[in-house]
Amino acid sequence: MGFFDIFFIAVGVAMDAFAVAMGAGTSGHGQRVRPALRLSFHFGLFQFLMPVIGWFAGFWIEKAVKEYDHWVAFGLLAFVGGHMLWESFQREPDEPPADPTRGMRMVTLSVATSIDALAVGMSLAMLRVTIWYPSVIFGVVTAALSLLGIYLGNRLRSVWGKRMEQVGGVILILIGLRIVMAHL
Repeated sequence: MGFFDIFFIAVGVAMDAFAVAMGAGTSGHGQRVRPALRLSFHFGLFQFLMPVIGWFAGFWIEKAVKEYDHWVAFGLLAFVGGHMLWESFQREPDEPPADPTRGMRMVTLSVATSIDALAVGMSLAMLRVTIWYPSVIFGVVTAALSLLGIYLGNRLRSVWGKRMEQVGGVILILIGLRIVMAHL
């Protein structure tokens, strides 16, 4: 498997992370460098680790995970997106939104956006492709696209204000629905 094959797979599995990072950028917490780097690092780390886990798990776990992986991703994204929406309507206008670059919210988003990478790792095991090189590419591409997504989300927030947090929540829910629809 060549570099461009791996790169295009990496871009494909990173698209969910890009969109979620864009939604997280709408919260305003990615305006500073440290939170933006923290979120993109974790998205990249999980996109690196999940294919490795999938590769080592191999064929025997594919059948068990394949039946419900899309529902797990949907549930996680819908929960975080719904919480963002709820918070945006409950919060006072001058109160900042919860930080998606910290704690369990960040871990939840990282897992939800990297479940597809787990399946890719399983597929690479069946194709007898070594996993380390593709996983590094997956992680680097995801981290870079996540930074870009946070930047774009921040730009949209500066133009559209608080409404962009609501759009970000809706985007997360729609990504979850897209994942479910793609698997049904």
